[in-house]
Amino acid sequence: MDNTLRAIILGVIEGLTEFLPVSSTGHMILAMPWLGIDPIDPEPFWKAFLYFVQIGAILSVVIYFFRPLLRQIFAKPTRGWANHVAVKVFVGMIPGGVAGVLLNDVMDKYLEWEVPVALALIVGGGAMWWIERKFRPETGPDVETMTLRQALIVGLCQCFAIIPGTSRSMATIMGGLIVGLPAATAAQFSFYLAIPTLLGAGVLRVVKHPEALDGEHLGVMLIGFAVSFVVAWMAVAGFMRYVQSKSLVPFAVYRILLGAAVLGIWYLGK
Repeated sequence: MDNTLRAIILGVIEGLTEFLPVSSTGHMILAMPWLGIDPIDPEPFWKAFLYFVQIGAILSVVIYFFRPLLRQIFAKPTRGWANHVAVKVFVGMIPGGVAGVLLNDVMDKYLEWEVPVALALIVGGGAMWWIERKFRPETGPDVETMTLRQALIVGLCQCFAIIPGTSRSMATIMGGLIVGLPAATAAQFSFYLAIPTLLGAGVLRVVKHPEALDGEHLGVMLIGFAVSFVVAWMAVAGFMRYVQSKSLVPFAVYRILLGAAVLGIWYLGK
């Protein structure tokens, strides 16, 4: 298969799944073998590519939330600097950053294959279903009035996302519901947390593989980046409208069905 076509397909998958609670990493791991790419030990170019297109998806969040984010960052908080949005994001990203540094290589080595991903999809889907039914509040604070404690707990939930197939968005949005955030607020704060968390990881991985940015590969990287950006922007816009009033249970059902299908395919192929 031509690398340009691979880049387009992977860009679409990344853009669609990065911010929906369905696990972009899980979908990438499941799709890569069908595209002729080893998901366990891909070539350095594809390792860098996956993180480069992730930066494209992150950029879409920055653009989508640009006006409220700019206002919130530069506004002086009325209840003290401890309640500033930037402080909440910083506090929320600390647990995931520590977990990523300590455990990321272990997770990459032992869990990035079909069965653990499928199990994470199923377990995460069941957790989503239960949390949505039991904890989802109808009203609550917005990002500017949520507390540091809520931000920290959401950040702790983000640590679960280091397990491939879990979904960073799922973990943080469900954490937000548990601590009393409305779904729209939980989603918005989840996306804010994604900006420094995923941007840092993406830049670091690309820097570690500078050969992926040479003339031979740069065009493919840019195509994947552009596709990921456009698709992610549409996905974020659609999801933010969706969570205002609709249940997240359909995403839970999708995860469970996908995980079950992956386990079935794996079992039949043994």
